[in-house]
Amino acid sequence: MSNDPLHGITLERIIIELQEKYGWEGLADRVRINCFYENPSVQSSLKFLRKTPWARKKVEDLYIRFKTK
Repeated sequence: MSNDPLHGITLERIIIELQEKYGWEGLADRVRINCFYENPSVQSSLKFLRKTPWARKKVEDLYIRFKTK
């Protein structure tokens, strides 16, 4: 059993679950990155987060907090 809370969870799944919980506006309030402000979509967010490690880390950290509440 992995100690990594993100083990086996895709970035796409993370974005979808967070968007369902908070909406794009709520996500943009929690993680201030443009892909959640300007024409947000799962695909555009994936594209940005895959090439921007600092932003991906913020989204993953938010997901871990959301899942461990």
